[in-house]
Amino acid sequence: MKTHAYTCTLEWTGNTGEGTRTYRGYARDHVLRFPGKPPLPGSSDPAFRGDPARYNPEELLVASLSACHMLWYLHLCSAHGIVVAAYTDAAEGTLAEEADGSGQFTSVTLRPAVRISDGDPAHARQLHAEAHRLCFIARSVRFPVTVVPAP
Repeated sequence: MKTHAYTCTLEWTGNTGEGTRTYRGYARDHVLRFPGKPPLPGSSDPAFRGDPARYNPEELLVASLSACHMLWYLHLCSAHGIVVAAYTDAAEGTLAEEADGSGQFTSVTLRPAVRISDGDPAHARQLHAEAHRLCFIARSVRFPVTVVPAP
C-alpha cells in the first residue's frame, strides 16, 4: 500500500489580551497554513462565537467531501470518454449538537449538477456512484454521504 502525508500548521490568533480567562473573552480566530499555499483564515461557526467572515471546520469538512467527489468524477468521466463542460455542487451537511455542547455530523448530501458536451448522459450519471465509492474523504467519515445528481 502506498501512503501519502498531509501537513497543516494551525495557529490560534484569537488572544484578545487575556487568553482564555473567560469564555467570552477570546476570539475563535486561527490561521491554517499549508506548505506552499496562502494562509486560510479560520474560526468557529458563528453559532459557537465564531467570525462569520472566516472558514469554520464544519464548512471545510463539507467542502472536502464535495471537492473529493468532483475530482474523482472528473477523472472517471475523462477516462470513459465523457467530456464535462461544467460542474457545480450544492453540498449540505447536518450537524447534531448534544445538550453538553458536543456533536457530530449526521449526514452530508452532495447535489452535483453536471453539463456534458460529449458522451452518454446515462453513463455520466452512473459514474457518480463510482466516484463516491472511490472518494478518499467519503471513505474516511462515519456518517452517511449521499450523492443526488441533478437530472
